[in-house]
Amino acid sequence: MSNKSKGSRAERELLQIFTDHIWRAARVAGSGVNENTFCDLIAGKSGKAYAVEAKSSKKKRIYITKKQIDEFIQFAEVMGLTPVIAARFNREGWFFIEPQLLEKSDKYFTIGLDLAKEKGKRFGQFFQEEKDSFMQ
Repeated sequence: MSNKSKGSRAERELLQIFTDHIWRAARVAGSGVNENTFCDLIAGKSGKAYAVEAKSSKKKRIYITKKQIDEFIQFAEVMGLTPVIAARFNREGWFFIEPQLLEKSDKYFTIGLDLAKEKGKRFGQFFQEEKDSFMQ
C-alpha cells in the first residue's frame, strides 16, 4: 500500500472519530498533493473550529517539515481556526497536540511517541472543553 493511500486511510479514520463524537468534519480535497492545501481536515462543533493536520506512522517518530507546519499555522490563523496536529502511532492510537509543543530540529518538527504520550491528549481530553460547554 502506498504512503498516499495509508495517509488517506488515516484521514478517513480520523474523520470517523470526529463524526462518532458528534462533531462535523470534512477532509480537505487535495491535502498533501496540491501546493495550496495546508491541512487535512477542518472540524467544528458549538462555535469551535479546528484545522487538523493528520500524521500516522508505524515508527516511533514522525517528521514534518518546518515549511509545512509554518504554512499550516498561517492557514489556520487566516481562517480563524485553531491548529492541531493529530498523530497516530501503530498500536497506540491517536494523540492530539498543539503545534507549539512539537520538538524542533534543523529542518523538521518532530513528534516522538514519548512526546505524544507526555504532552499530547486523546480525543476526549483534547476536545473536553467543547464537550462540557455543549452539555450545559
